[in-house]
Amino acid sequence: MSAPKLSLTTTSAAEATADAVIIGTVQDGEDVALAPGAEQVDVAFGGGLAGVLSTLGATGKPDDVVKFPTMGRLKAGVVVATGLGRVEEVGPEQVRRAAGAAARALAGTRRAVSTLSTVDLHAAAEGTVLGAYAFDEYRSERGDGPVGRVDLVSPAEGTAKDHRATLRAAVVIGEAVSAARDFVNTPPNVLYPATFAERAAALAKPAGLEVEILDEKALRKGGYGGVLGVGMGSSRPPRMVRIAYRGPKARKKVALVGKGITFDTGGISIKPASRMEEMTADMSGAAAIVATVVLAARLKYPLEITATVPMAENMPSGAAYRPGDVLTMYGGKTVEVLNTDAEGRLILADAIVRACEDEPDYLIEAATLTGAQIVSLGRRTPGIMGSDDFRDRVAAIAKATGEGGWPMPLPEELRRDLDSKLADLSNATVHRWGGMLAAGLFLREFVPDGLPWVHIDVAGPAYNIGSPWGYTAKGGTGVPVRTIAAVLADIAEHG
Repeated sequence: MSAPKLSLTTTSAAEATADAVIIGTVQDGEDVALAPGAEQVDVAFGGGLAGVLSTLGATGKPDDVVKFPTMGRLKAGVVVATGLGRVEEVGPEQVRRAAGAAARALAGTRRAVSTLSTVDLHAAAEGTVLGAYAFDEYRSERGDGPVGRVDLVSPAEGTAKDHRATLRAAVVIGEAVSAARDFVNTPPNVLYPATFAERAAALAKPAGLEVEILDEKALRKGGYGGVLGVGMGSSRPPRMVRIAYRGPKARKKVALVGKGITFDTGGISIKPASRMEEMTADMSGAAAIVATVVLAARLKYPLEITATVPMAENMPSGAAYRPGDVLTMYGGKTVEVLNTDAEGRLILADAIVRACEDEPDYLIEAATLTGAQIVSLGRRTPGIMGSDDFRDRVAAIAKATGEGGWPMPLPEELRRDLDSKLADLSNATVHRWGGMLAAGLFLREFVPDGLPWVHIDVAGPAYNIGSPWGYTAKGGTGVPVRTIAAVLADIAEHG
């Protein structure tokens, strides 16, 4: 995937040499008004730009984009007016979304200049990178491609050095999200455990990270019963990838874990055929974790971070694990399999125990774990579970990033539904109630007491099955890369 080149400029948008000028619009009561940064462009139109936009049908609502020719009033040939929503509600997420919508509308354009950066430079840059994203690797005709370059007008406040640092951080985060999207969007006949591991290593090693790949022999020798059990039905054997980053003057140690089911048929407990193709995204948690640890290295977070990423393909075959099997997990705990479609928690359990052997100060885990998350919270709001204080801290940060998240409980009365007649616990309940919470309770069984930990269920938010909106493309979204990156930055700052 190619991405636009972003740079800062102190040149007025009205004087900039570009193919297009991006300005923001807002809803001011029933009228459309101009967002900050558009003043000089408005002067070029004799102060009547809002009226022109109103005539053209602009509303200022989110995802509202209106393009019109400048007729020689500016050096640029086109004005792109993108909506930020109600004037009293404009914040970073509104700027990010407006920048993304504008970037999508400018596909095939060579150069644009944006005034959204005068409202929020980080959000404008991040939204531009994400909105320009397109995955066309497997198309014979690739279309126009993203906008080639976007010059961001420097904000009036702050120093040039600060602005450069802000822009770089935003671009690195945007590129990490795009990398996660690329992993998710790669078809499962191309991205399976072995190739996923290779691609993860190829992304991590140039950033100076240490990479260890455990193949099926190493997994068997190590006693990783969950990963091996889930992966035994496929002709493509499982892997576990460990990626280590040791930052300068590291203040805390953080363990990251992500679910890497490269395709999920449900195994013997096979899923319905309808929409099974979306199960190519069942490795979104792993994609986010790999991309985020690389991001942390590029931005030199003062942390020690180790990512533990189990990878398997859940297939039905004569060799597949069965309902009724008992698996011995890494660390010795036994699990009775009631449903082979509750496979993600099995590979995560192995990874969590291994990750906690490093004695981290925090554990963060991400997974497309349960359809119950979509039933409970919809397709855009992750469910966040874990130790109470850390869960609430992560949920608040998730909302601030724009990825969203809602803190969910782990009710003790649901834990007994995971009791097994044969083993230490079962991998599913015999009823459908509280499925997302039961999965969180299962994972908690493998987390050491007292360790601040969080589980982020992104079954819906990780994959957009609808039309593009804001900075979110169809297909892989890269959620929750930005949330985890923000949590890591918060830990680096506050401990």
